[in-house]
Amino acid sequence: MMLWIHLLIVLLAIFLGARLGGIGIGFAGGLGVIALGLTGAQVRTFYVADGAVKLDIPVDVMTIIMAVIAAIAAMQVAGGLDYLVHLADVVLRRNPKHLMFLAPIITYLMTWMAGTGHTAFSTMPVITEVAKENNIRPSRPLSIAVVASQIAITASPISAAVVWLSGALGTPHAGQPAVDYLQILAITFLSTFPACMIVAGLMLAWDRWVNKKSALEFDPVYQQRVAAGLVHHRDNHDYRAPRGAKASVLVFVIGLVLVMVYSAAISDKLQWIANPPMPRDAAIIAIMLSIAAIIVMVAKVRPADILNAPTFKSGMSASVCVLGVAWLGTTFVNAHIDTIKSAAGGLLQDHSWLLAVVLFFAASLLYSQAATAKALMPAAIALGVSNVGIVASFAAVSALFVLPTYPTLIAAVEMDDTGSTRVGRAVFNHPFLVPGVLTIGIAVGLGYLFGGLIL
Repeated sequence: MMLWIHLLIVLLAIFLGARLGGIGIGFAGGLGVIALGLTGAQVRTFYVADGAVKLDIPVDVMTIIMAVIAAIAAMQVAGGLDYLVHLADVVLRRNPKHLMFLAPIITYLMTWMAGTGHTAFSTMPVITEVAKENNIRPSRPLSIAVVASQIAITASPISAAVVWLSGALGTPHAGQPAVDYLQILAITFLSTFPACMIVAGLMLAWDRWVNKKSALEFDPVYQQRVAAGLVHHRDNHDYRAPRGAKASVLVFVIGLVLVMVYSAAISDKLQWIANPPMPRDAAIIAIMLSIAAIIVMVAKVRPADILNAPTFKSGMSASVCVLGVAWLGTTFVNAHIDTIKSAAGGLLQDHSWLLAVVLFFAASLLYSQAATAKALMPAAIALGVSNVGIVASFAAVSALFVLPTYPTLIAAVEMDDTGSTRVGRAVFNHPFLVPGVLTIGIAVGLGYLFGGLIL
């Protein structure tokens, strides 16, 4: 009986957080933790088990997000993000016929490099403008580009979600062997990136051979907005990279390479460094903070300006969201882990793909890949779900597109002045849902394929 009461508390907290939006999700998680504690669940920040300290508060995830965001914000203030957007602008304008593929490639790679999907904000105006210039409904490339920016988190070498999962699977668990960090990256990249490209191809084929009136000129809303003078064109041809912009990008890329090289060097597969001076998550945090310091010095950035950077604010908001939601989920799971094992253990072991379904619906409410993974994956690991099932299902934590209230979705709707990217009255009938569901479904399937070959 108490399990159902606690589950209701968790669901109510998540619902309240979704209504509040943004950082409010984390606040609601705190209310949920208090409610769980008042109704009998043990609330703690850490505990000792098997001679090791276990954390209930996701300090590891939060600190990685904070360090990575600090480096990205420093690069943004130095003009590095604008410089990357300029490069994307050049590529897209030179190849407008391939916009449907290039848009998700660019947003995927920027997220893969930065470890956060918020980099998509800066590319949306470019995608929209190139689409308008070539009679393409911006909603088509924007929808798959936003989805690509979200799912790329599960393949990024510096994303908090990936680093946490690699740590959770890095030692033998529940009868399963350890999974190496490089194996996780290989499986997630080989499954998520092709999934984005396959869905982009399906969308392009649909527009060319089925939907004969897919061109922008046939959209009645666009025609009305043109008549009202609400559609405008931007000119980015006079862009000049500010001093320090290129240097900041170079420093960030070098830091990313250092993270990957060090992570590979200490991995169980290569073991180039027998006794590493620091674990992977500590190395990422230290390298990212060092990158921020070097960018500040090289590009002569004022540290105070970093605090006001949009990426810094969104990243700190994400940290609070992860804190509240992941703590809420961990408290609930720890309070009822034995009951959950007896009720769902056999089902998930026999049908591990159901984990992807659970993660999908959880992520659609939690609005965070890291929070979803941290809140639910420990239970799946404890239940003995196969490594292949866990890594393949990992892509489903990117289902942030179900409700049209996630920041990147809202931004896409607002930046498309043609009106083609719009949310219908039924809430769920928006242009991101079908591409998102297809992308995750294909990615999970490919994850099982490559997981079976690699693990």
